[in-house]
Amino acid sequence: MSNVLTNLATRQARKFGTKAALAGQDEAGNWHDISWNQYAEDVDIAARALETLGVKPGDNVATFSANRPENLVTDFACYLNRAVSVSIYATSSLEQVIYIANDTKCELMFVGNTTQYHIAREAQAVCRSLKQIIVIKSITLDDDDKTSMLWSDFMRLGSSASQKCADEVSRRAAESTPEDIATLVYTSGTTGEPKGAILTHANYNAAMESHHLRITNVTPDDVSMAFLPLSHIFEKGWTYFCLTVGIKVAVNRDPREIQTTIHQISPTCMCAVPRFWEKVYTAVQEKIQGMSAFQRFMVRQALKVGRRRNINYERLGLKAPWWLETRYQFFDKKIYSLLRHAIGIDNGKMFPTAGAPVSSAIVEFFHSCGINIMVGYGLSETTATVACYPYPGYEIGSVGTPIPFVNVKIGAENEVLVKSPMVMRGYYNKPEATEAAFTEDGWFRTGDAGYLDSKGNLFLTDRLKDLFKTSNGKYIAPQAIETRLGEDKYIEQVAVIGDQRKYVTALIVPAFEALKDFAAKNRISYRSIEELLHDNRVVKMLEERIEKLQRGLASFEKIKKFTLLAHEFTMESGELTNTLKIRRPVINRNYAKEIDAMYV
Repeated sequence: MSNVLTNLATRQARKFGTKAALAGQDEAGNWHDISWNQYAEDVDIAARALETLGVKPGDNVATFSANRPENLVTDFACYLNRAVSVSIYATSSLEQVIYIANDTKCELMFVGNTTQYHIAREAQAVCRSLKQIIVIKSITLDDDDKTSMLWSDFMRLGSSASQKCADEVSRRAAESTPEDIATLVYTSGTTGEPKGAILTHANYNAAMESHHLRITNVTPDDVSMAFLPLSHIFEKGWTYFCLTVGIKVAVNRDPREIQTTIHQISPTCMCAVPRFWEKVYTAVQEKIQGMSAFQRFMVRQALKVGRRRNINYERLGLKAPWWLETRYQFFDKKIYSLLRHAIGIDNGKMFPTAGAPVSSAIVEFFHSCGINIMVGYGLSETTATVACYPYPGYEIGSVGTPIPFVNVKIGAENEVLVKSPMVMRGYYNKPEATEAAFTEDGWFRTGDAGYLDSKGNLFLTDRLKDLFKTSNGKYIAPQAIETRLGEDKYIEQVAVIGDQRKYVTALIVPAFEALKDFAAKNRISYRSIEELLHDNRVVKMLEERIEKLQRGLASFEKIKKFTLLAHEFTMESGELTNTLKIRRPVINRNYAKEIDAMYV
């Protein structure tokens, strides 16, 4: 059996030729297409360069970079050599880079820019195995650097490689097996040190086939935007799937620029985390509030029609009555299309969304507007997707049904257990952690609590490690509460507290710009953000909004007190993982004083 990833670039070049495989940005931010022919040639050249530099089958090759087309060149160059691609988040600290470099004993590391180059050089000084650094961006290397090279020199090395080198790469590719390791994907580590999930080519072969069976509405004419980090299994898996279909992938380099680049590219599909849609939702709600009374009335009518047509009929695979369809088409031209244009997805087809809980209200809102958010669930250890919305028949509030080849059952403490050909081989260099990750009969322990309904839809309740019990013996699912509060335009980040405490509290990082607007409208003067956060009018406004957002929760689940923080939780402080999940032990430690004050 051949591996779907090994010769993918060459195979697709024969099929698509001059059609764009990728789109990248130059340093000025201008976009340019990269054809399948060019991409396949670049992969071949990079594969020969790796062989020339001494990379052997089974070697680990690291990439420490923000999203760039070159990352997808190096991945597939590794696969031609039967080498292993190891992704390191672009925002990783020196300590994290040293940890992964030592754990993988990688001899070669690609870095994206000057910042990553200097971190890699510091790591090289203490990592005995790391011999070579290759810098993708054209920068000036340090004067005392005798081992690094620029990407242009690396590619020249591959271009001038001998026929013997080319033959060796071809031999390696021909000898690749499904049992070869393709990638090591390091978990972000909400507790403890990161672990490298071993994903084989067999895992990816099954994942690609399963996604082709589940996702049948995309074609080579679609355009995807690689917005999330390619070091994240969600974006990596989705991008690989797009390449197997022949979908053009526009590689967004800086996630902070997404509001600009999404308008430039207008993707028909793009995977994102719920926070992206939460921000879009709050911006749209704010825009609606600023409309005239008649405009607000029209939007409300449009949402009612959209909900009835898309939720009550299309969701279930039913044809809407002609009168409803006629009204929907009217609002599509007058309102929904304007909303899609404002977001930058005029021709949006589907938008996979995972990585954290997503509010049902937000999902329903966007589906009512004809924006197909495809909620799903997966982990690094399962080669991304475990479950996602089926079409038709998805259930809002769930994370969909298990995709083909995936079996799910609910174990002790309501833990979601998974068995499939996409489940990892284990954790790299961690036999004890690997053993603990599986039940005695071979089911992978996800660490997530949930349940299956009678139709096979999977519902998640929380991370088992996040669940806590108040001193009154009541169990609290903090993520569910945090997701509700994340809908609010004045709230940026939330950490719910209460383990072994009398009641539930929260640390809240406000959306500072929205809060400043509120202060201006209400003539609140302040000399600092700290002073603004202590203003009684601000606190009262947030109390009222939080109470409204918690409707339907049991009394013991509700936040009784909260503290507003003047600084965001960050990756640099260790309070967030690279995938922006909060690290509760770190937050509990860093804000112990503020937390204790809420229980006096």
